[in-house]
Amino acid sequence: MSSLAITWTLGSQGWAVVKVADDHGEAEAIASYIADGPEQFLYAVARLVLGDEETRAELEGEPQVYRWFFHRDGSVVDVRLVLADDAQAQDRSGAVLWAGRHTIKALARSAVRAFDRVDHEQGEEAYEAQWGRPFPRTELEALRTAMRSHQRATPAN
Repeated sequence: MSSLAITWTLGSQGWAVVKVADDHGEAEAIASYIADGPEQFLYAVARLVLGDEETRAELEGEPQVYRWFFHRDGSVVDVRLVLADDAQAQDRSGAVLWAGRHTIKALARSAVRAFDRVDHEQGEEAYEAQWGRPFPRTELEALRTAMRSHQRATPAN
């Protein structure tokens, strides 16, 4: 499996660019503060770490919507980032912008690193001022807790 990197970069007031990249390709999604995209994304990854087989998250792009689809198969996750015309579009519609297969550990680490970087570079107050919503501390810490739980439950090889 290839390396995975996720970045969350605040742009103009209330907008962010999310980039996902691995050795096979990359894609960008645009997110608006009008929906809880960062919280959905972090929560979806935490659910995978805790054992869910399928999860999803949405980033509102006004009017487009970027959908993350996650399917767990043992210790790996198939991830698809899909661009749909709007939030009412069926899940089967839209264009696949990026797809990858990564370990749950790599996905979770990439998600945590993305938001740790934002917190380190901007801080929670600046994030909230620019994004228009509070920093997703609760969801980030829930993911971190899930990762620790998963690590304790997984025997070392």
